[in-house]
This record gives sequence, structure tokens and C-alpha cells, in this order.
Amino acid sequence: MSAAFDFIYLASQSPRRSQLLQQLGVRHDLLLPGAEEDAEGLEAEIAGESPETYVARVTEAKLDAALARLAARGLPAAPVLCSDTTVAVDQQILGKPLDSADAFRTLRLLAGRSHRVITAVALGLGERRSVAVNVSLVDFAPLRDEQIQQYIDSGEPFGKAGAYAIQSQAAAWISRIEGSYSGIMGLPLFETAQLLRQWGVRF
Repeated sequence: MSAAFDFIYLASQSPRRSQLLQQLGVRHDLLLPGAEEDAEGLEAEIAGESPETYVARVTEAKLDAALARLAARGLPAAPVLCSDTTVAVDQQILGKPLDSADAFRTLRLLAGRSHRVITAVALGLGERRSVAVNVSLVDFAPLRDEQIQQYIDSGEPFGKAGAYAIQSQAAAWISRIEGSYSGIMGLPLFETAQLLRQWGVRF
């Protein structure tokens, strides 16, 4: 199939997602929320929702908001890519830490056990939507309280689901992963490439 699109919009403030798209060779422009938008409000949890359902719902809500933004700004038509990542222990969703104490509780919970990193990616334009979900398993080694505190003091946990980033010094704690390294970073490249091909995006 001949390529229908030469570029996409990335509706994400994550520099890691932009870097991962660059790794695929995907031309993209950022389509970020304006000050009038409640971007954080889209990530509110619903009681009883599984982490997998939560991530897919939030990603689609981000996509709807981004498509409205695209129309409101009168920008050229191109597919919009959104993504959301969360960390889960059993059915407990571990989002971005609220403060140092929350980050400490999260990392103490992850220490010495396995958790899931769930990332959804969605591509949309007009009425068309495509969504894929990647689930990876990550094993953390046991951690001492002072190791956790030192990591929190670095500022790295903030703004990150599960209070850590795999490409940071926390990588020294990860004894095993099963799944997608790029998905754990925030954008599963295998699933993303599949969606882009389905849409005829050149990369």
C-alpha cells in the first residue's frame, strides 16, 4: 500500500516518546494541550477499573482531546498519536507520585517483586481510531530504604508512572524484564509500527 501520510502529530509532552518515534524514523510535530485544557484530569481513575482498561480509556480520552485541539487550531490533517503508561501491582494502579512520601510508598511496594508496566498507544484522525495495548513484566530486586530515598532525592521519580524510569539509575534495580523495553519507556515500538503501517504512514 502506498503511503498516505508523510508525518503524524504526537500529542505527548514526554521527550522519550518523541525520541522513540525518531528512532523509527517517523516525522512528527508536537500537538500539546493549551493552558485552558485539564490534561491531568483525563488521568483520573474510576473505582473498580482494571489497570489495562484504565490505560486504554485514558489513551482514547487523550486522543479525543488532541483531535479536538487539531480541529480548533486549524492544522493540516494527519494522524494523531497518543499514549499512556501505568504501573500496576495486581489490580492496584501506581500512577505518577504526588510527592516524596508517595514516591517512597510506591518504590517500597515495587521492591523485591514483579509488577506490570502497561502502555496503550492510539492513532486517530476524524472518526477513525486504532488502539493497541502492550503489557510487560518487570522484576525489581530488594531495595534498602536509603537506596529509595537517594533516588527520590535525585528528582527522577516525579512525573513518571510507578515513580521510576527504566532508562534512569533505577535500571540497576531491574533484575529481569519480559516484554517490550520501549513499551516500559512509554511507547511500544512494535505495536506503534504496526499501527503506523496500517494507516499508511511513511517511516
